[in-house]
Amino acid sequence: MDPTETRVESVRDVGPDAVALTLESPPEFDARPGQFVKLVFEVGTETHPRFYTISSPRVDGTFETTIEIDPEGDVSPLLGALEPGDPVTVAGPFGNSYYEADARSVILAGGPGVGPAVGIAERATEDGNDAAVVYRDDEPMHTDRLDGLREQGVFVRVLGEEGGLADAVSEAITNAEGEQVFVYGFADFLDSATDALEAAGGAPDEAKLENFG
Repeated sequence: MDPTETRVESVRDVGPDAVALTLESPPEFDARPGQFVKLVFEVGTETHPRFYTISSPRVDGTFETTIEIDPEGDVSPLLGALEPGDPVTVAGPFGNSYYEADARSVILAGGPGVGPAVGIAERATEDGNDAAVVYRDDEPMHTDRLDGLREQGVFVRVLGEEGGLADAVSEAITNAEGEQVFVYGFADFLDSATDALEAAGGAPDEAKLENFG
């Protein structure tokens, strides 16, 4: 979809210095959990494009992105100040690391990677498929949605920054037919997660990866 103006539906806090931004879906917009969009913001006389991964299980009517707020950034403070009805320009979706109704989805997430993790896991359970989430962050986000997934029987492990990733990944993956592994986060987390996946007997080359930078 080409750049299209839409409106803010809601902004809610989902963790320390983190918000979930829900936007109205333009009529022609269609996306899958795990894809990302480009949001374009005007700050003074300058235009600032930013890319954010979709964190809602569906995009019918509205869709959500999860955003960490950097008080020193050019755009992040503006995002935190958005209100319902404010205009935002959106383009996309982009990316190939998305959910495709896999029999079992294992999502390894670092930091804001929890956004697509909960979106994929929720969509998988809605579809009657299995899911597992391993999430590393020293200040977890979306704890309410992670708790909801646990209550539905989804394997969920939330880790601090130190240790435990290899063991959690080993518990989460089964290497069964139809299992798809996703990895979302910054480069250092992707390195750690793919190492843990390989140590657990998984296939890092077959995982769907999204590097946040």
